[in-house]
Amino acid sequence: MAKITLKSLAKHLGVSVATVSNAFNRPDQLSTDLRRHILAESEKLGFNGPNATARSLRTGRSDMIAILLADSLDYAISDPVASQLIKGIAEVLQQQGKDMLLLSGSKAVHSTAEAMPDGFIIYGRSKNPEQLDRVLASGKPMITVDCNLPDVGSVNIDNYRYAYDIAEYALHQQAGKVAVLGLRLLDSDRVCRMQPNELYQQEESIARRRLDGYLAAMQAQNRALPAEQVWHIPVNTHHYAETAAREALTQHPRPQLLLCMSDRIALGAIAVARQLGLRIPEDLRIVGFDGIEEAERAYPALTTIAQHSDEKGRTAARLLLSGQQQQHVLLDCELRLRDSC
Repeated sequence: MAKITLKSLAKHLGVSVATVSNAFNRPDQLSTDLRRHILAESEKLGFNGPNATARSLRTGRSDMIAILLADSLDYAISDPVASQLIKGIAEVLQQQGKDMLLLSGSKAVHSTAEAMPDGFIIYGRSKNPEQLDRVLASGKPMITVDCNLPDVGSVNIDNYRYAYDIAEYALHQQAGKVAVLGLRLLDSDRVCRMQPNELYQQEESIARRRLDGYLAAMQAQNRALPAEQVWHIPVNTHHYAETAAREALTQHPRPQLLLCMSDRIALGAIAVARQLGLRIPEDLRIVGFDGIEEAERAYPALTTIAQHSDEKGRTAARLLLSGQQQQHVLLDCELRLRDSC
């Protein structure tokens, strides 16, 4: 038998090539009965649909959007903030009939996958400048999330403002010693305290903006935050969080307030506090940042800033697909007051 093609199938069914193509690629353009008939006949004849590679070469489009991650794939999938952002992007792409490609920012070598997508959502501060340069040189539509690039639109939150807000609230509740459990404040892969010369370094990262917000709230109340009371945590995991929290809470005198740069870090601190026999909030107050679901289910429930990562993803995808990728959007967050502070 001759090979079945889109054209020969259309002739066999007595419909146009566009109608057959729509049955596979744009089902909303056909009635349900007509689409079912075309797909059923295609299955009988052993035709599985238009050749995606050929279509991509012909049209110059893959109908695929890439998320360029700052971290490894396994980290992005396991991190609750990143996974919520990816979920939000996926919702919009699915509605628009697009596919999603995840590109790891930790991959050192050139990947042919970088040439496939029609556009890019760049998530987080890149650790791979060569890869980022290749993506920028592609000239394809792109938008950044949680970072900024020259002449590229962005979707962010005001990390300084909301770090200030939660610190201001927490400081009013507790007049004692304060410690900060920070995330990715330094270029180091181990948990460590900051040095005095590192405290006020000027960098445009999420962590730095949050630290600046904490420092400003402390200064507004005429309170000092020594560098040795700020911990750098390299990766947002319970293991590293518990290591830093144990160091902070076994000091003499120990802190009465922990300002944590993520909910995951705060939840790790709650676990350590419980192991040390500390009551929350009577002996120790703890606040987080992110608004992940686990923060609400924790005991005690965590006071935090909810940044709605899924909506951040949806906004980025909508802007990219609508051709508005030159816009800069700041999304609102909310302070959620719960039992930990």
